[in-house]
Amino acid sequence: MDEQLHERIRDAVASVPPGTVATYGDVAALAGASTPRLVGRVLAEDGHDLPWHRVLRANGTPAPHLATEQLARLRAEGVLADGQRIDLRRFRWRPQ
Repeated sequence: MDEQLHERIRDAVASVPPGTVATYGDVAALAGASTPRLVGRVLAEDGHDLPWHRVLRANGTPAPHLATEQLARLRAEGVLADGQRIDLRRFRWRPQ
């Protein structure tokens, strides 16, 4: 992955506002990445300073190993889960 794509992915994640969520696919589309997996890779390797908790899987769920912390951070921003799932129709970010 080139540095420009890496930075576009970081910028896209950083632009997700508090109280909303995006999917890995949403971020990939916004950044021009070929696959949502690249978003996960950037967040895993270089996402500690980003609002990573606002990025979910396509079905509205967090990754199992992050679920407790991710859902707690989202709850603090007013994004409420139904069990382990976030209602994307209600909380999904729609950039202009």
